[in-house]
Amino acid sequence: MTDPHPRLMPQARVIPREQHGISRRNISPNALRVLYRLKEGGFGAFLVGGAVRDLLLGGHPKDFDVATDATPEQVKALFRNCRLIGRRFRLAHVVFGQEIIEVATFRGLGDDGSGDRHVVDGVILRDNVYGTIEEDALRRDFTANALYYAIDDFSVRDYAGGFEDVRQRTLRLIGDPGQRYREDPVRMLRAVRLAAKLGFRIDDAAWAAIFELAPLIAGAAPARLFDEMLKLFLGGHAYESLRWLEASSLLRELLPATAAAIEARGADEMPKMMEAALKSTDLRLAEGKPVAPAFLLAALLWPAAREAHAAEVARGADAQPAWLRAADRVVREQASRIAMPRRFTLPMTEIWALQTRLESATRKRAARLLAHPRFRAAYDFLVLRALDDPRLRDLAAFWTEAQQGGAPAPPNGPADGDAAAGAVPKKRRRRRSTARPAADGD
Repeated sequence: MTDPHPRLMPQARVIPREQHGISRRNISPNALRVLYRLKEGGFGAFLVGGAVRDLLLGGHPKDFDVATDATPEQVKALFRNCRLIGRRFRLAHVVFGQEIIEVATFRGLGDDGSGDRHVVDGVILRDNVYGTIEEDALRRDFTANALYYAIDDFSVRDYAGGFEDVRQRTLRLIGDPGQRYREDPVRMLRAVRLAAKLGFRIDDAAWAAIFELAPLIAGAAPARLFDEMLKLFLGGHAYESLRWLEASSLLRELLPATAAAIEARGADEMPKMMEAALKSTDLRLAEGKPVAPAFLLAALLWPAAREAHAAEVARGADAQPAWLRAADRVVREQASRIAMPRRFTLPMTEIWALQTRLESATRKRAARLLAHPRFRAAYDFLVLRALDDPRLRDLAAFWTEAQQGGAPAPPNGPADGDAAAGAVPKKRRRRRSTARPAADGD
């Protein structure tokens, strides 16, 4: 790997305690334990990255990362509750119950052969070459993430101009944007995620390079892209994240069917059901409520699922079985870009398949559907669909009343009987009379 800043090592700008406003009261006690233990062991100890950035912004970080000149093995020797992880980047995790403090050794720039670095076509596949704090700062992605809070004097050390960029609410890549994105294309997703989360603008050079290099995302591991997608949509800023993805052209690479559905409406207008699903996810997270990733994925991929289902029906398949083939097709196409575990795709498919049953149910069958374990998610999904399709509003109202214990006949079907809406009613079987026939009835 080449130096992203081929020049002399930067001098630190030291921002003393009274000028930055970070208080130890807002730092995790466990992170402080790690910092002080490293210091007592004779090592440098710094809080680094997003936690420092968010503390400067007056936020309350959930994750605290530590940087040090101690090697992973030296960190492990200091903490009995430590485990070493990672092959791409060797890290130490110090475990305190549910909280993990991640400790990374300063990364180096040059490789004299004594380290463990593997780069293919400019992409870093493995990197365990250690160096100085100055080198480590230049190895980080954005200037706002290259800030170090020192436990020895409580100052903030700035090696890349990140302190001013945080004040200006700007995301700026360290080094040449094209080179940094080629090293790790996922940095483009990190850029839009942080912009959505922090309300920052992306520096012009970094923004322009995304449009040029967006297709490189296809070369990232599908499992890693799925993890990044969860961070984008389950971080409390799902709506803004999708807006940034769409504006940057990254959405076409990540979720092409979703991008096509937005582009088809023109003027960057998002389908109302997508917008509602994203904003509802953000609201629930803000209120500390659980969210279902499968439900959000079902909303984002619904246009593709609906189109695939219509194609199966047009080929003569029955409506309900057609969902299995339609869902399989959508999942396979999406999985070629993003790995989606079965624990997400299975409930997503069930939500889609239940839409047909909700639309065609009779009053007699309503009770059975109400008892379905996935009914509530399917009902919520139907309500979202009604935002874009007014024809579904009466049906949604029926199912709302049905959950309250009493509802009239479904708007799309007869009050009684087993016939689905729009289907030919089945011929009723004549019941035999239980009365004995008269003697002269032959």
